Amino acid sequence: MRILGIDPGLAIVGFALIDVEGNNYKPVDYGIIETYSTEDLPTRLSKIYNSMITIIDIYKPDEVAIEELFFNKNVKTAIEVGHARGVEVLACKNAGLEIYEYTPLQVKQSITGYGRATKKQMQETVKNLLNLKDIPKPDDAADALAISIIHASSLRFKDMYKMR
Repeated sequence: MRILGIDPGLAIVGFALIDVEGNNYKPVDYGIIETYSTEDLPTRLSKIYNSMITIIDIYKPDEVAIEELFFNKNVKTAIEVGHARGVEVLACKNAGLEIYEYTPLQVKQSITGYGRATKKQMQETVKNLLNLKDIPKPDDAADALAISIIHASSLRFKDMYKMR
């Protein structure tokens, strides 16, 4: 099974693909989709949508895992990132993919065993779980890998996390 993990964003969207065979996880590719604040919102959303479709067309994932949004301060930023997440979900849905969502706490707890793990702890654990030589960069790509891993480890319970 191939899983596409998405760390949603507007300026930076992290994406990662892993292949899962039993308890073995193999990284296929990971990276970011980047948009710029000098572009208007519709242009940025279009760029994200088109990039997501391209990634899906190239790598043909079987399922998608995406992180739920968590904001407690800037409402304007939350709305804009919400628009971007909607576009990311739409691209996956239009490609016929099942989408599963996980909270940041679930991701941290599943990956490190501690819900308040630091970015560094998360990245180090992802590196070790995937037998990578280096910590994956940038942070958003490492987060997308973590989201892919949590979905892979939750496959037998995946119906609980299915986006509704």
